[in-house]
Amino acid sequence: MSSIDVGRHRAVAVTAPPAAARPRARRVVAVLADLVLVLCLLAFALIAVGPHLLGYRTSTMLTGSMEPGISPGDVVVTAAKPVSEVEVGDVITYQIPVEDHRVETHRVIEVLHQRDGSVAVRTQGDNNADPDPWTATLQGDQVWEMQAVVPELGSVIRAFRAPAVQHGIFWVALAGLLLLGLSTIWAKDRDGDVPSEQEGTPPS
Repeated sequence: MSSIDVGRHRAVAVTAPPAAARPRARRVVAVLADLVLVLCLLAFALIAVGPHLLGYRTSTMLTGSMEPGISPGDVVVTAAKPVSEVEVGDVITYQIPVEDHRVETHRVIEVLHQRDGSVAVRTQGDNNADPDPWTATLQGDQVWEMQAVVPELGSVIRAFRAPAVQHGIFWVALAGLLLLGLSTIWAKDRDGDVPSEQEGTPPS
């Protein structure tokens, strides 16, 4: 073998596929996975951590009574406000005084200051033709007033809580771990298959 052939052999032997040559689809999947992870972390911070650190509350709108401002599946972020400062036009979240005492988010249309010092309100949904059929006495010294709306976050959370989705997430995560392990093994095998400079050097 001539010196020119040895040089060519060396040049070919040490040439390895660059890491940047990964398939574009793999990069897209990685970016999407990172985006989903970031969104999940933000949702977790908003729902689970924020209320304890910043003192606000969150609730999911279940009906279309406040459309178009608040749609079903939106998360309503509320902050405490003194009952004495409640005004007509405020959107508050409170327990209704009838039926199942569910939590409702509606707009205040009338404020009633009663003789015993308590404050009662009448409310109405922005999308409802008539006021709510009750007068609610606000309990305690504060009421929860709407500060922001996060569109569709409540629907996403409910979807992830569904048993079928949780079961699917488990198997997808398991498959992802297996693929990650296999890709690591394959990468090591490819690195081991690349000949070194010494392998192409003829004996002297």
